[in-house]
Amino acid sequence: MWRKASAAALLALAVGYFYHDSPNLPQNILQYVSISNFQSSFQNPNGQTRVEWIISAAWDTLITLPNRQWSRMAVGVNACVDVVVSGVGLLQALAVDPGPGRDHEVLHSKEDLKETFIHYMERGAAAERFFSNKEIFQRIARAAAEYPWCEGNAALIGQKLATYPDLMVLLCGPVGPKLHEMLDEQILVPAESLQETDEFHLILEYKAGEQWASTQAPQANRFIFSHDVSNGEMSALEAFVASLDEFQPELVVLSGFHMMEGQGREMWEGRLIEAVSAVSDIRKDFPIHLELASMTDKEYMNRIMQEQVIPIVTSIGLNEQELLFLTQSGEGPHSELAAWKGIPDVGQVSDILLWVLEEHGRGDPSSEADLTRIHFHTLAYHILATVEGHWGNQAAAVMAGARVASSQACGLEAVDVNKVELKAPLEFYSSHSEPREKLVLNPAEPVTTWHRGNVTFHMTPVLVCMQPLRTVGLGDAISAAGLMYSELKTQPPF
Repeated sequence: MWRKASAAALLALAVGYFYHDSPNLPQNILQYVSISNFQSSFQNPNGQTRVEWIISAAWDTLITLPNRQWSRMAVGVNACVDVVVSGVGLLQALAVDPGPGRDHEVLHSKEDLKETFIHYMERGAAAERFFSNKEIFQRIARAAAEYPWCEGNAALIGQKLATYPDLMVLLCGPVGPKLHEMLDEQILVPAESLQETDEFHLILEYKAGEQWASTQAPQANRFIFSHDVSNGEMSALEAFVASLDEFQPELVVLSGFHMMEGQGREMWEGRLIEAVSAVSDIRKDFPIHLELASMTDKEYMNRIMQEQVIPIVTSIGLNEQELLFLTQSGEGPHSELAAWKGIPDVGQVSDILLWVLEEHGRGDPSSEADLTRIHFHTLAYHILATVEGHWGNQAAAVMAGARVASSQACGLEAVDVNKVELKAPLEFYSSHSEPREKLVLNPAEPVTTWHRGNVTFHMTPVLVCMQPLRTVGLGDAISAAGLMYSELKTQPPF
């Protein structure tokens, strides 16, 4: 106890001395001194450093709903039943031997599955792939269904949105009987979406530190694969767009473009044009959020980014793998990076987000693109980048997404500060190159804000679950929470 008191007294004397000598001492220096000293000096009886519960308490105080809340959202068109299993356990059940990892754009065999799973497991990165052989996939799916840790999840963004009271959700996609049974009663499903069989996706999860032969996972994550032709062809898209005029949503949430990539260029080249035409038919007063996912074909990503999809949506959500692939495909900032090294550098992420909004969105005031918002999430922190004048309540929105990530990964309804840890940097820069601003995290007000051109950035740390129970669906839950706490300033009256 006396050591804590001594540390506090010395800190107070030091700050008092410097403040008396220089009363204009910048606030961020005071914050940095308090963080670095108090983090090591003050702990609760369980040994939990104070910074985690300061951040958690600040979230609970500062996360407030916007003045104008959404009441009707339409979600489409990627709907399926997720079968969640232990990745290593399933591969062992399939009697495949461990070995070196290798990435495959499309999976054709159990060997391809094993190599691609290992490739991403050793990086602790999420990915999703199409399995081309229907018969082999069905045999693997039957083995997964017999695995004792199998459970189902479904239509994750729609399900998460439906947990908010007074929000009506329309879900359009290939909905089979099992999926229909699992959906919340607040979710409406058009008759055109119902089909006789379900589409199943296999989610191979692994824990932090889990080992298979010489491969060890640096962090918990998952690998997803499927033989899903209905979602792969985005077959429900036209029916989804046709249902919007009757439903009259205040926001449209769109996903599934990543599934089309696995069908091969001969299919996606023509279908992408049709899909863009359908999305273009959505009324301009229905803002659109696009949820991205893992892709491997740079030309396909370029089509989506440059002229097809991203310029005609209002908002996008993506993680660090998807952001890096996006800039690699378009030869944007830091496209020379083969992969992130540890926690993605905040300045580099900021550079790429600015590039996307200025080159493919409304960051340039003269642009006719609709994109004004990007929600970026990675394990240690989240950033919301928005074009000035288009969105409100974004500090609360980015904190809401981070809070959901912290609680849901631990399988809890609320954050338990004894089960999480801070991994975000306490100091970082607004850009990777000059001119740049040095920024400091203040746990008591855990949103750091900066401006670059016509774009505002809001960054908050994530309290990372030390023993995560589930990683599947985290990105969907993060985006759903961020959207629920966001307010579109340019909404027309309804």
